Amino acid sequence: MYSIIEPDKQVYGVGSKMRKSDWYEGWKHPSPDRWTMFPDRDIKRHNDTRKKFQNLYALSTLKSYEQYVDDCAVIFQDRLRELAVRGHSIDMGHWFQCYAFDVIGAITYSKRFGFLDQGKDVDGIIQALDSNMPYSTLVGIYAWLHPYLYQVLQRIPGSGAAGRQKLMNFTQTNKDTREAQRKAWDLEGKGIEEKAEGTPEDFLDKLLDMKRDEQKGVTDYHCFIMGLSNIIAGSDTTAVSLSAVLYYLIKTPRAMQKLREEVRSRTEQGLCEPDRVSFQDSQEMPYLQACIKEGLRMHAAVGLPLWRVVNEGGAEICGEFLPAGSTVGINGWVAHRNQDVWGPDANEFRPERWIEAEKEGGDKLKYLEKYYLPFGLGSRTCIGRHISYLEMTKLVPQIVRNFDFELQRPDAEWSCKNYWFVKPADFYVRVKRLEKQG
Repeated sequence: MYSIIEPDKQVYGVGSKMRKSDWYEGWKHPSPDRWTMFPDRDIKRHNDTRKKFQNLYALSTLKSYEQYVDDCAVIFQDRLRELAVRGHSIDMGHWFQCYAFDVIGAITYSKRFGFLDQGKDVDGIIQALDSNMPYSTLVGIYAWLHPYLYQVLQRIPGSGAAGRQKLMNFTQTNKDTREAQRKAWDLEGKGIEEKAEGTPEDFLDKLLDMKRDEQKGVTDYHCFIMGLSNIIAGSDTTAVSLSAVLYYLIKTPRAMQKLREEVRSRTEQGLCEPDRVSFQDSQEMPYLQACIKEGLRMHAAVGLPLWRVVNEGGAEICGEFLPAGSTVGINGWVAHRNQDVWGPDANEFRPERWIEAEKEGGDKLKYLEKYYLPFGLGSRTCIGRHISYLEMTKLVPQIVRNFDFELQRPDAEWSCKNYWFVKPADFYVRVKRLEKQG
């Protein structure tokens, strides 16, 4: 097993023939027929699946999902106003996960799960995810054990295997319910365009439309695994990333003030709506973009190396010959703190580094982005990263504009649960409403 500091193209470049290691087996059902995109070690199948569905996650598709994010951002801020009145500390990581879950539920199924309404875990979904995390992270070390352990543990409530099974059942139920609804509409001569006025087409309807077109080769199982992937991958990554951005802004008052001034200035000039921030507006805020990038550099959601297996014949990687069958990987946390790349202040939250790199011109920005991997690398880059960015770039400017935050323990560093994701365990803050502009 080899850890590298360079994102070598042989390992991670588009078209790389190095497949994922067997550590990823713990992230799928033990049956060979029950594969999913993230842990799939079959390179051709993964590439074919990605090509089928990448348009559903493309930047050009984001506009159709924006209303769902707006609705959740409004409710999220309503909850913050209520919590600000109470005056006690709140678990911001939990509330960000509530937001992320409700957004991904709305995008995927046209309905929020209700996390923001209730302020607590709905139907034990967060607990199911949390219990699955240590199981999948650890069982991959001895991947051959996974089929045996899974069969036993899926019958034990609270276990990682039981948590995964619950998420699969949840996904299947939602898919079956929607298909039954569509069949009923067909019998009545209706179509999905007759849904409630103003309700955009959601992810599941787009999947089922593709399934009806035989030329697209989309199966029932495709619809299931893509819905499951949204739920499993679509909340933790976004919640951790939002937590990271806000945490470092709070710890760096200068940056918080500078970002707040950018958002408020654009609002005062009429360049940004006072009650929402569109995705397009967010792209015109360079300091916002720099803060989000820097937050994800300082605290990437994924905390383990992206393991790959060296092919037959071996390979020379980073100046060293690695024999066939070796496992090799780069850890984003190491790459993001490399002082040879980021400079002597690599351990400091300094959003300006991104703006300076862009102004410097040449290949400086491209060079930094080579070592920036919060969503993975190459053909295995997270397919849903644009949805996560949509959620972040719309919510962060709104809460910075409307609220101030104080850490419960200002002089202490937060602690995290370190598995595959590096999830904050004690991100407690006090929220204060700011006077509205104008």
